[in-house]
Amino acid sequence: MRWSQGFIPTLREDPANVEAASHRLLIRAGYIRQLTAGVYSLLPLAQRIRLKLIEIIREELNKMGAQEFLLSALQPIELWEESGRVNSVADVMFRFKDRKGSHLALGVTHEEVFTSIARSHITSYRQLPQIWYQFQTKFRDEARPRAGLLRVREFTMKDSYSFDLDETGLDKSFQLHHDTYKRIFRRCGVNATPVQAHSGSMGGSASIEFMAITDAGEDTIVLCSKCQYAANIERAESSYAPLENGYKGEQSSLTEFATPGIRTIDALAKFKEGAPASRQIKTLVYLADSKIALALVLGDQELNEAKLQSALQCKALRQAVEAEIVEALGAHPGSLGACGIKSAPDGKVSAIVADVRLKGRENMVTGANKDDVHLRGVSMERDIIPDRWHDLHTVKSGESCTSCGGTLELVNGLELGHIFKLGTFYSKTMDAGYLDNEGNRNPLFMGSYGIGVERLLAAAAELTHDAQGLSWPVALAPFHVVILAANSKDKKQIETAERIYDELKGCGFDCLLDDRDERAGVKFNDADLIGVPFRITVGRRAADGYVELTRRKDKRTADFAIADISAAMEAEITAAVS
Repeated sequence: MRWSQGFIPTLREDPANVEAASHRLLIRAGYIRQLTAGVYSLLPLAQRIRLKLIEIIREELNKMGAQEFLLSALQPIELWEESGRVNSVADVMFRFKDRKGSHLALGVTHEEVFTSIARSHITSYRQLPQIWYQFQTKFRDEARPRAGLLRVREFTMKDSYSFDLDETGLDKSFQLHHDTYKRIFRRCGVNATPVQAHSGSMGGSASIEFMAITDAGEDTIVLCSKCQYAANIERAESSYAPLENGYKGEQSSLTEFATPGIRTIDALAKFKEGAPASRQIKTLVYLADSKIALALVLGDQELNEAKLQSALQCKALRQAVEAEIVEALGAHPGSLGACGIKSAPDGKVSAIVADVRLKGRENMVTGANKDDVHLRGVSMERDIIPDRWHDLHTVKSGESCTSCGGTLELVNGLELGHIFKLGTFYSKTMDAGYLDNEGNRNPLFMGSYGIGVERLLAAAAELTHDAQGLSWPVALAPFHVVILAANSKDKKQIETAERIYDELKGCGFDCLLDDRDERAGVKFNDADLIGVPFRITVGRRAADGYVELTRRKDKRTADFAIADISAAMEAEITAAVS
């Protein structure tokens, strides 16, 4: 393509009020433009990269035998009601009625639609396994779109789905996707770390996220400095010694004491009759699928809501508001506790979940469910009856790894892909099954696997840029090489640049000819800004048969004979993608 004929609206200055480097540079380099909050137009350079990403992903999925579909982005809400997920995604789903009054939604994801196809057409074990995929636009009404393409309301997702006979088959499909994802990200020039993750509203037994470690990441990742342990903060665990803080011995009687105006853990720790945070039981009130549940953790620790959701096995979870808390427990936040409360499915409190670090603790302090009153001498074994014990702890930097005892550290991560073992989560609720060789009907075992295409584009920009601009991996770059005449008035240089452009195009390279009537410095800066991996400069030495080849990534420059430039480019690109 000729620069003079292309649409590459670069900006000389950084856009205002933009924080993420990928967002700033994609705007400045003429790749994207914002239409409204969380909605972006992809301009020609970005579309070229998007199509290359899609082709890489498609090639790898086809290699493993997956079949490509294209499903509608418009979905009947009844499918979501069937799966039971309609409430868990209500806050991000775009919903409306058509002219006949039918309830419709724009696809947040497509598990329900693929399951409905599978239940209609997969009837026998002889048809399994199956792996289906698509590239389709997804819509999510994000409350806080941010960072350009990293969190948006409309985006392209590659979503694939596996259907198997049993758990063994699901394990194979899951591992097949795991290995395929590693190849995809490697081909894209992006370093992606697999980490254990929370399944959330997707359901199922296990999931793994592929994360790029970057300050622009919106997730917190826990890594071990010694072994390969890696997990999202929502799933991460750390080792602990039971009763590590002591407080076990002669048990005190349960006694009320006045705590006027005390509303927080810190305030109670400073109160003259109070107790340090490590001796307090923090009681938090949640609504799990619209039912009140209590979560108990040590006062000096933070509750992990994702772990609580897993413990309660609920689809929707939120903190209770003050009115709901008072109705259930008879007191306001700051004076809450679980002493003497018995849960019941139809009672005011449906479940009590306690963190495992509370097991066996005595002489603790907690709220009395009377405003401005607390209890001391609390025994977890005597005074509180949890329905279940669960790890509810949010891991902190410096804690110990459960696998090897190494030190855990917290870093920012950017999700590039997510794979889920759904199991029978959808097939049972939506009645998708098959007949085995004995004629018995069994539920399908499913997996779900996603990659956000534009997010991957932005992640590559985030991970590979420098002070001069973008610096794309060769496999993704909109062009392999930009060719320019240093002196736009020199006919000999212009003719040589044109000849090299035609030759390289004929060899199959994606070429950009900067034929603008601009100074060499402007052309160099723009080439660096848009991030083309290689630049061929036709300068004064062209008269002697030589041109300059510059590698964008490290600014390494070398002179080559014009006759050898195609071979030099071939060698450079082969080395870059190997």
